Amino acid sequence: MTCPARVTRLWLGLALIAGSWPLNWADALWSGGPRTHWLFFPLWLGYVLVVDGWCELRAGTSAWRRSRSGFVLRFVLSAPAWWLFELLNVRLANWEYVGRELFTDLEYALLCTLSFSTVLPAVLGTGELVRTFSFIERFARGPRWSRSPRKALGYFVLGLAMLTAMLVEPDWFYPFCWTSLVFLLEALAHALGRRGLSDDLARGDWRPWWSLWIGGLACGFFWELWNFWSYPKWVYHVPGVEFAYLFEMPALGYLGYLPFAMEVYLFANLVLPERARAGLGRWPDSESRQHALPL
Repeated sequence: MTCPARVTRLWLGLALIAGSWPLNWADALWSGGPRTHWLFFPLWLGYVLVVDGWCELRAGTSAWRRSRSGFVLRFVLSAPAWWLFELLNVRLANWEYVGRELFTDLEYALLCTLSFSTVLPAVLGTGELVRTFSFIERFARGPRWSRSPRKALGYFVLGLAMLTAMLVEPDWFYPFCWTSLVFLLEALAHALGRRGLSDDLARGDWRPWWSLWIGGLACGFFWELWNFWSYPKWVYHVPGVEFAYLFEMPALGYLGYLPFAMEVYLFANLVLPERARAGLGRWPDSESRQHALPL
């Protein structure tokens, strides 16, 4: 009897994690040599496969099940999205990579691009998995916030003001790195007629928001956990909150993963072509689950 593809995908992901995680940390405890540049991608590919297979087991659908080309495209578009934050960090200097000096500029760019390719699939996949749990249903009815061109213009102005303040005074306004793009991307989604986060609030449906927030925090936890004994690795420089660390990240820094997950979702809605977004969006099994996270 053949094993269902979703189960095969889940077990393959677990195997990648089980192999990559110990290898990544073992050298840190013993030899201290560089190895994360080879192990980051298979470790996070395993994570993505696990959450995708688990999601299909729970809900009967997943990104891979709906569109294999769309699933792969998430990896392709993920790297340029994160490189934007790396560009902003040139001004902010909120994080740096220990071990960067071991690689030439070309090696660094190629290896980073491979690693960054897992960000978008991990966040979107985890958000969709969270959406399959029943506790999310309690957020199906909440405060409403209508969508309008005037509000979209307000989002744009606010996002642009945040971005400008961050670039002018990064020591004071560096948190706007993670919030300014939410407003700018939401305004762009409105202008282009794409789905945005305010679509859900117009119905009072907070389930997509909570799914993204929890999914972003879950990814953040594993990013920081697996980074802690890695080499090369990243470390943070965040004025005013450098206390109560959980791994390398100050505890308050984890709040940045909430708007970051929203930015990932908005970016995906804006750049994924129609063929990649086809079949994404609705849970038809009941009225209470009619509007699930449209991934």
